[in-house]
Amino acid sequence: MKAQAKSYPPLWLSWLIWGLGALLYLIGFYQRVAPAVITKELMSQFSLSAAALGNLSAYYFYAYVAMQLPTGVLADHWGPRRLLCAGALVAGVGSVLFGMAPALVWAELGRLLVGGAVAVAWVALLKLAGHWFNAKRFAAISGMGLLVGVVGAVTAGVPLRLMVDAFGWRPVMVASGAITLALALAIWLVIRDDPSRRGWRSYAPQQAVDGASCGILAGVGRIWRYPNTLLLFFASGGLVGPVLTFAGLWGVPYLSLRYGLTPAKAAFFCSVLMIAWAMGGPIMGALSDRMGKRKPLYLGGALVVLLSWLVMLYLPGLPLWAFVVVSIISGLASGTIIITFAWCKESVPAHLGGTVSGAANMGVMLGPTLLQPVVGWLLDLNWGGQVDQGARVYDLSAFQVGFVPMMAWIMVAVVLVALARESHCRQLV
Repeated sequence: MKAQAKSYPPLWLSWLIWGLGALLYLIGFYQRVAPAVITKELMSQFSLSAAALGNLSAYYFYAYVAMQLPTGVLADHWGPRRLLCAGALVAGVGSVLFGMAPALVWAELGRLLVGGAVAVAWVALLKLAGHWFNAKRFAAISGMGLLVGVVGAVTAGVPLRLMVDAFGWRPVMVASGAITLALALAIWLVIRDDPSRRGWRSYAPQQAVDGASCGILAGVGRIWRYPNTLLLFFASGGLVGPVLTFAGLWGVPYLSLRYGLTPAKAAFFCSVLMIAWAMGGPIMGALSDRMGKRKPLYLGGALVVLLSWLVMLYLPGLPLWAFVVVSIISGLASGTIIITFAWCKESVPAHLGGTVSGAANMGVMLGPTLLQPVVGWLLDLNWGGQVDQGARVYDLSAFQVGFVPMMAWIMVAVVLVALARESHCRQLV
């Protein structure tokens, strides 16, 4: 009875706790897309082909994806505070290592450490949201998380390009690592897993506060018994993959070639896509919460994404202004992937919320993990032999072939979302 008599935490405290976790997610996004604006520097520094550059960038995603299920399980059993602190520490070290790498293998190790470390941020952030905020706001707050993350991606656009031009890419990466290490200390001092640790009433269901009723491996196995987990796992990768493959790596050289833009201007237009995606997250999450449904908005968004990318990449003679308008539409529609996390959470028992969030985020990041190197491999297959300052140059037809796997995955995503079961914003089990 005493626990029920406690007040819920003040909103400013909930936002502070959540906000520190969101800062690590912001840094993760920054690191995720940073290679997009230093492609020439990396290709020249380490003598990379497109496939090798795609592979270097994807080392982040290899570790990120591999960590999602362990992160989800640990978020349920150990709590987000320790995960976030450890993640910030390792990410800081990885960023410093990447910035100081004397050879490709060290740069790859740095990317691997960063990707595996920041992988804890999103799942821990969802876990904190479930404990520190009303459940009715979960999808909208998840969308806010995406917005914060994409702010990091935008920082890795024009601002990063300007900093690299002024100081060089290595000092900038080392400084990024130092900031991340400072964040680790702040996380440890301020964040608590549940409001009850600070004397407040928790928003989480009692079974989620008390802990899971099954073992770690049993929890991982159980989430896949619910069809929505698998369907949304692959569907989300089809919507996120094109955004992060284009804006996160190949968009700058593509736009520079197609429209004759400087790298800084091309990075700006990639940032516009990312900003639209960021805005789409909270908008789509709030709309879904208000509608009391998940499926109609998600399916409609997937169809818009498919049509938008077809126009952007394959419509001949598309002027730059029209490309930007359609990319904004595509980015907003891609924000529907934020519904994935609420929908998956509602499709499994409440005490498996962290585990299924990890699985869902693993699916989300599977898209760029596979697509970035595959696009690079196809570019190399269609390379005409041109080189500029030690970096390979690809023509427009090579890019059109390279982007085909992106389009195929979006088509599959539309079908998978159509097969998923509506939750009506309630726990199905």
